[in-house]
Amino acid sequence: MIPIKTKEEIAIMAAGGHILAEIMNQLKNEAKPGITTADLNRLAESLVLKYKCKPSFKNYNGFPETLCTSINETIVHGVPSDKVLRDGDILSLDLGIFYNGFHSDMAITIPVGNVDPEILRLIKVANKALKRGIKKLRPNVRLGAVGNTIQRYVESQGFSVVKDLCGHGIGRELHEDPEVLNYGKRAQGDF
Repeated sequence: MIPIKTKEEIAIMAAGGHILAEIMNQLKNEAKPGITTADLNRLAESLVLKYKCKPSFKNYNGFPETLCTSINETIVHGVPSDKVLRDGDILSLDLGIFYNGFHSDMAITIPVGNVDPEILRLIKVANKALKRGIKKLRPNVRLGAVGNTIQRYVESQGFSVVKDLCGHGIGRELHEDPEVLNYGKRAQGDF
């Protein structure tokens, strides 16, 4: 069942989202060749605490760190380490915070240094697919139609979507209904 939030709860979540976006912007600016993902994790944790939040991922289902750092072919949930970022890598940063009783969760993928043009195109296609999916969301539109919009655009650009993972609702719990797939059929899924 999808938990419905009040206007007050949505305002708290929006405030938490703004904090999370600020933290992610600072992390993005530090993700350069020569830094380790462990360095980024330490910075993430210090920023989360500075903003008087708690890290949502640390110790969640055994995950040992604050920040997920996935390099190159690692799709998601990479554990920070002493691996040094190199020129040409792509890095996904995934961070969750707990603020005033609610979670916020955000992931971004960024180029590290000078990246192959086709990798930059992949990042742009993924960002545009996200925007198209968000634009598709409105009352009485099934989530299958949102996933279908994402999938059709990504595939039209010569890429494919990951079908083993999905987006999700968020709130008092880190993972809430509904599941939001990056693929689907227009007439299927929750409203």
